[in-house]
Amino acid sequence: MGPIFENDLTGSIGTQKYLCTIKWRKDELIMDEPEKTGGKDLGIDPFSTLLASLAGCTLSTLRMYIDRKGWDIPEINISLNLHQEDTTDFTTVIKRKISFSKAISPEQEERLLLIAEKCPISKLLKGKITINTNL
Repeated sequence: MGPIFENDLTGSIGTQKYLCTIKWRKDELIMDEPEKTGGKDLGIDPFSTLLASLAGCTLSTLRMYIDRKGWDIPEINISLNLHQEDTTDFTTVIKRKISFSKAISPEQEERLLLIAEKCPISKLLKGKITINTNL
């Protein structure tokens, strides 16, 4: 299987501590660290970016499924957070809470929980990841 993107996502940093510019296709994202960790809080931090990817993917996947089923669920909400356990394997735990603007049936709840787990970013994060780095 080849690369997902036609062109690489690129990033750069100058002399300002933690201020990064990330570019993809025709867009640009500024990333920075919060002031409490030495940044100037000029953009989203890397951990928030990771959770935003999971949030967007989960919401989009659920919306596609709900629309395909023809269910009347006008709004989906999500909240996420993470913590890292200082164990020998450095485990990261992501908490994802999904809610809806109206009540759903137990059957819908069961099915939507399964669908949330099938979003591509969920599968990526739960799978084996290899990072090949070179200079």
